[in-house]
Amino acid sequence: MYTPFDLNGRAAVVTGGNGGIGLGMARALLAAGARVAIWGSRHEKTEQARATLAAECGDASRVHGFVCDVGDEAQVDATFAASVAALGRVDACYANAGVGGKGTLMLDMTLDEFRRVQRINVEGVFLTFRAAARHMVERGQGGSLVATASTAAVEGAARNSHYGASKGAVTSYVRALALELARHRIRVNSILPGWIVTEMTERAVNNEKFANAVLPRIPARRWGQSDDFGGIAVYLASDAAAYTTGEQFVIDGGYTKF
Repeated sequence: MYTPFDLNGRAAVVTGGNGGIGLGMARALLAAGARVAIWGSRHEKTEQARATLAAECGDASRVHGFVCDVGDEAQVDATFAASVAALGRVDACYANAGVGGKGTLMLDMTLDEFRRVQRINVEGVFLTFRAAARHMVERGQGGSLVATASTAAVEGAARNSHYGASKGAVTSYVRALALELARHRIRVNSILPGWIVTEMTERAVNNEKFANAVLPRIPARRWGQSDDFGGIAVYLASDAAAYTTGEQFVIDGGYTKF
């Protein structure tokens, strides 16, 4: 029997797991048998997501929720330690938490606005991955690190140059870590979502003018949904991906190929 996607006995951390793409990932990981800790920056939203996931999988002991600002070094280290205590171990870590730009022209952008995006989208990935990698190296059993980037990393992001810069940095960082951590059997990959319906993109996808301009460019002829990321999340945590590292997986309904 071919069972490489069975995640029973394994544990995962998903930052930004209280909504959007992260919630879709957490849901699929649980369905595949893993134990999961979701992180979010807001207590009420995180607890609601934890309760929903617990009800869906039928075992509240397999789902844990933590509030964490991933741009804060002390909070990340403490929350990762708490996640390990709750889960017993961490085999896969998804650095998915992120913030969007505000449609600001570069000529009008302040340094504070540029840094706001880098703090979460770049420094947050660094801090999360560092905590996870230290744990995985210490355990000596390998593991999987996955960063959520964006198609903005490979396409021009007009009025969102700071967002594009942050996601391009993440893809480069992932490639470097894939080489650096391979000796520890730690695989490192990135996921590049296209236009997905989330809290971050809600304003854009509900704008008729924007939708009329963008949807015709998506061969799949629909916006992506959070559950479209369940399969790749399970794959990258599983034995099926044992020889996959340093890659970027574009999931965009064909948008970047049009």
